[in-house]
Amino acid sequence: MSEQPPHDDRTDGDDEHFDRIIDAETDRDPDLAVIEAGSRTLRAQAGPPQADVPARPEDPEVDRALREVETELSTRWGETKLEPSVSRIAALMDVLGEPQRSYPSIHITGTNGKTSTARMIEALLTAFDLRTGRYTSPHVQSVTERISLDGAPISAERFIETYRDLKPYVEMVDSQQEYRLSFFEVLTGMAYAAFADAPADVAVVEVGMGGSWDATNVIDADVAVITPISLDHTDRLGDTPGEIAVEKSGIIKQDATVVLAQQPVDAAQVILKKAVEKNATVAREGMEFGVVSRQVAVGGQLLTLRGLGGEYEEVFLPLHGAHQAHNAAVALAAVEAFFGVGSQRPEPLSGEVVRAAFAAVSSPGRLETVRKSPTVVLDAAHNPAGARVTAEAIGEAFDFSRLIGVVGVSEGKDARRLLEAFEPLMAEVVITQNTSHRAMDADALAALAVEVFGEDRVQVEPRLPEALEAAVTLAEEEGEFAGGGVLVTGSVITVGEARLLLGRKG
Repeated sequence: MSEQPPHDDRTDGDDEHFDRIIDAETDRDPDLAVIEAGSRTLRAQAGPPQADVPARPEDPEVDRALREVETELSTRWGETKLEPSVSRIAALMDVLGEPQRSYPSIHITGTNGKTSTARMIEALLTAFDLRTGRYTSPHVQSVTERISLDGAPISAERFIETYRDLKPYVEMVDSQQEYRLSFFEVLTGMAYAAFADAPADVAVVEVGMGGSWDATNVIDADVAVITPISLDHTDRLGDTPGEIAVEKSGIIKQDATVVLAQQPVDAAQVILKKAVEKNATVAREGMEFGVVSRQVAVGGQLLTLRGLGGEYEEVFLPLHGAHQAHNAAVALAAVEAFFGVGSQRPEPLSGEVVRAAFAAVSSPGRLETVRKSPTVVLDAAHNPAGARVTAEAIGEAFDFSRLIGVVGVSEGKDARRLLEAFEPLMAEVVITQNTSHRAMDADALAALAVEVFGEDRVQVEPRLPEALEAAVTLAEEEGEFAGGGVLVTGSVITVGEARLLLGRKG
């Protein structure tokens, strides 16, 4: 890890605090990393905190207990180490009394857009007075984000209590299996148990990876949602969208309803075949539902959506990009299918309730503006397909005269094609890396960036705080009112750490 620069706007105490946190986090599972060093101040003031991203607990005892749980979880297989089987999670569910069968569920897979779609589905269900449980991954800042009740992450106290309640059962299953339950499997068990304990009226569950053998796939979801499929995790899922679709279509259960976003032809063929095998009803974007129209609006976009029961006009979505409009259409169709619109009931959902729900949607780390003057935008695009839609949305929603990128990616990702997607948009790029052991080395990433951008447009700052500072400086070169901006992207972990460094702690 590089040394601190000799000139910095922090005090020596701040430096020691920041370095101590980073050093402590480096050896932990990256999906447990919560970087607390928000004391570093850039030139602009932070906006109001985001309530749907929890900060560290203020109570020292609760914080200590949460760290103990995080440490115990970090000793288990991380999410990049897999043994493709649901045998361990099924065994855990068995000893727990099958909590995942005590409520109906909506199951979401795909390559991009899963978390945003899950949040929209949750908002719609909540607006219709249902108590929701939502399970998504990875988290942006805190592991507690992954398990939500009633639209908000569960408290640290409840997270700790749920873990302690399950721990004896987890250890029992561990002793009976060839491999211990993984980090993700334990969290999945915690989510399903927390939802049953609440109790939730409906669970909204995002697949971790794939579908067939994902730990979440012990639910019998009435509605299976498949967001757009593209190439990611090819070493585990396949080299073509069609091959990847084989795994992802594994969430389709007998007699379920499949809500299918627009797909590559080979992927759609695989999914439709699986739906026939399972006697599932299919609702296809562009056929049974879709986006009728969209207009860029202040703070988001104004949509007309065609659902399974009719059109919903003047829907304001406070998120940017055509991809989020398509996510909204998918979410709406999923909720309509859950309520039986188009099958058991002919009338559409209440337009007033639908509009209110979408207007309240948020998706931290997805084209999220966290600073002004210059504008700093965070987006968790981590594969080429995600980068392309992000680049398109940035061009549409922001009038930047000069955009500086801060890019840090994870090992194993298609970094070259991700950089190529951003190259036309970014005047210069600052290459960096986050603190996880999965982060791609900054120098290795910079070598690719030089090939894509040219040497004059690439700067390397291995530490993220310095990368953010450098990007802000570059964006301000044309003057305070010249329209410069910064886009931080490449990894959910990079975005989460940047979010805290930029002052978004809660």
